[in-house]
Amino acid sequence: MNIDQEINLVGPDLYATGGIPHEQFRWLRENAPVYRHPGDPDFWAVTRYDDVVHVSRHPEIFSSHRRLALFNEPTEEHLVLQRMMMLNQDPPEHTRKRAIVNRGFTPRTVGGLEEHIRGICDDLLDGLAGREEVDFVRDISAPLPLYVICELLGAPPEDREKIFDWSNRLIAQDDPEFRTPGDDGMAAAGELYAYANELAVRRREEPRDDIVTRLLQPHDGEELSVEEFDLFVMLLSVAGNETTRNAASGGMLAFFEHPEQWRRLREGRAAGDERLSETFPDEIVRWVSPVNLFRRTATRDTELGGQRIAEGDKVIVFYASANRDDGAFADPYAFDIGRDPNPHIGFGGGGPHFCLGAHLARLELRVLFETLLERMPDISPAGEVRRLRSNFINGIKEMPVRIG
Repeated sequence: MNIDQEINLVGPDLYATGGIPHEQFRWLRENAPVYRHPGDPDFWAVTRYDDVVHVSRHPEIFSSHRRLALFNEPTEEHLVLQRMMMLNQDPPEHTRKRAIVNRGFTPRTVGGLEEHIRGICDDLLDGLAGREEVDFVRDISAPLPLYVICELLGAPPEDREKIFDWSNRLIAQDDPEFRTPGDDGMAAAGELYAYANELAVRRREEPRDDIVTRLLQPHDGEELSVEEFDLFVMLLSVAGNETTRNAASGGMLAFFEHPEQWRRLREGRAAGDERLSETFPDEIVRWVSPVNLFRRTATRDTELGGQRIAEGDKVIVFYASANRDDGAFADPYAFDIGRDPNPHIGFGGGGPHFCLGAHLARLELRVLFETLLERMPDISPAGEVRRLRSNFINGIKEMPVRIG
C-alpha cells in the first residue's frame, strides 16, 4: 500500500460524498497513529484517542495561538485579529477570558433554559402541522439553535436568519452552495462584528438578564474589550449554531440507520425510565462528531505516538477518529444510546478548550428528541441526504423526512 496515495483526510469532496473517512482513520490508528500527512505544509494527523487527549491537555506544547486553531493557513492580517478570539488563545490569556464568559454558561444558568427550549421545539413542530414531508435541517435542526442563540444574546427572533447566513458563510467556505462570489468569509465576519457592536450599545443603555449584559459588566476587575466581545459573539453564533444543528441532524440520521435504538428510546420513555435520556445525547455527539478536527502548532520539539515532532510543526487532531478508537470504547462502531461510561471527546479532548456550551448542547439535543418522540414518533427518511463539503464540520445540508 502506498500510504501517501491512499490517505487523504482533508479533501472536502471526500466528506461531501462519503462523510467521515472512517476506514482511513481505522487504518491509521492501527498502523500510523501519528502520521505525517502530505499538504501545504505537511502536517501530523493525530488519530488515536489517547494522543488527541494528550495534545488537547498540553497547550504549552501544542498551541492554538501560534497559527490559530483552524486547518487553513492564516494570513498575517488574519492572525492579528483572530488571536483575540478564545478559540485561538492559550493560557494564561485564554484562562482570563474564559473566566469572564463562563458565568453565562453555568449548569444552573443553562438548566434554567429547559422550559424555554421545550417551548421552542413545540413551536417549531406546530409550524409543520399539516405537512407530510419537511427538510429536517431547514425546518427543525437549524432553527432550534438559532432561536436559542437569539435568546442567549437577547436578540429578537427575527434576527435568526441573519445569524444563520453569517454562520454558513463563515464555516462553509469549501462548499460552493454557501460561498458567494468574492466573499472569503471576511464580509460575513464584518457584518457580524457590526451586529455585535449594535447589540453591545443597546445592552449598555438597557441592561437585561441575559448573557450579553453579564459579559459587558466588569468581573473581578476584568472585562471584555470591544474587539473581544465582537469575537465572542461570532464564536457563539457559529459554534453554538453549527455544532448543535449538525449533531441533531446526524443524530436523527443515526436513529434512521439504527431503528432499534429509536424504539429503545421510545419504549424507555413510555415505561418512565429516564436513564436513556441522560445517555443518548452524548452518544449522538460521539457518533456524529460534529467538529471533525482542530489544529495546534508545536511550541517545541517533542514526541507523540513514537514520532518526533519539531517546533513549528502543524498538528491536526481528529476527534471523529478518536471517537471510534477501540482502545477507548467497547464496540465503537455500534450506535448505543445507553453507552455508559462514554468518555467521548466530541466536545474536545479536555484541557482549556473543552466546549463552553457542552451543557447547553446536551440540553438542546435531549429536549429536541424527547419532543420528536412525543409528537412525531413515526418520523422517517423521505429522500437523499446531502452532506456539507467541509473537512471541519461533519455537516448535513439537507435531509428530507416524512412526518405525516
